[in-house]
Amino acid sequence: MKRRIRVLLSAAASAALALGAVSTAAAPGAYAAPKPKEPVSYDRYVALGDSYTAAPLVPVTDPAGGCFRSTNNYPNQLARTLGVKTLVDVSCSGADTTDMTSPQQTPLGPVPPQFDALTPDTDLVTVSIGGNDENVFGTLVGYCTTLRSTDPTGSPCRDQMRADAGGDRLMNATTRTRARVDQVVAQIRQRAPQAKIVVVGYPQIIPTSGTCVDRLPLADGDYAYARLINQRLDAALKHAAQSNKATFADIWKASKGHDVCSADPWINGQVNDPARASAYHPFGNEQTAIAELVAGKLSPATA
Repeated sequence: MKRRIRVLLSAAASAALALGAVSTAAAPGAYAAPKPKEPVSYDRYVALGDSYTAAPLVPVTDPAGGCFRSTNNYPNQLARTLGVKTLVDVSCSGADTTDMTSPQQTPLGPVPPQFDALTPDTDLVTVSIGGNDENVFGTLVGYCTTLRSTDPTGSPCRDQMRADAGGDRLMNATTRTRARVDQVVAQIRQRAPQAKIVVVGYPQIIPTSGTCVDRLPLADGDYAYARLINQRLDAALKHAAQSNKATFADIWKASKGHDVCSADPWINGQVNDPARASAYHPFGNEQTAIAELVAGKLSPATA
């Protein structure tokens, strides 16, 4: 997503600043995830991730540092639900796996590596990362959407990606991302050995059938290809959780029927909504669903 995300974040920054850096459309408690049946206590919770964790423009968004984290993203909702003593949310819009261990350049300047937040006494970590690696998601929403005019009923994006001599460019990238995400989770285990680690998957963005070019202007034949890439990114996170004996929060399954084209979408379409969500990013209801799902994973029977 790097180049495309920078464009979206610039728009998000303008929207956030135009609203005085804070949207009043919803108070911090407006998106309240249901409490687990039995309370679970955590002292230090570190949230790692990209914009699908930061949730830019979900009210109330804090533009500080250029990460555009919402105070109602799923880490904040989860922390309130669990009564966490200390939440350290270092998720950042535009982050990829390299930003776990290296400073990230945001529209407002550099931010420290996300792993700097991990400490030996951290007892809960959530992580969702990988969509921005090699600009995979950004290629889909920032480049492939521009190709529809060249072949509206065809698959110009898929055809271009498969024209490389080395094979499908995006498919190959997701294969490499899988290995990097696996290393991210392994390193979390090393840096926070006492922590419960929950790997949060990606939601279903692309529908199983049909199109909605007003929201997602891909060529008709590219919808299935984009969904495959979307699914492979989610599968990379699931594999990382399994291979490192971490807990996996299956938002892919939970988001069935809530793709960008649905009647009840969890993901915004191509237009920034300053009061609800950045373009191609989660709405508040998706963040609430994740918080609820993760809270369920942390009940005494499963924690």
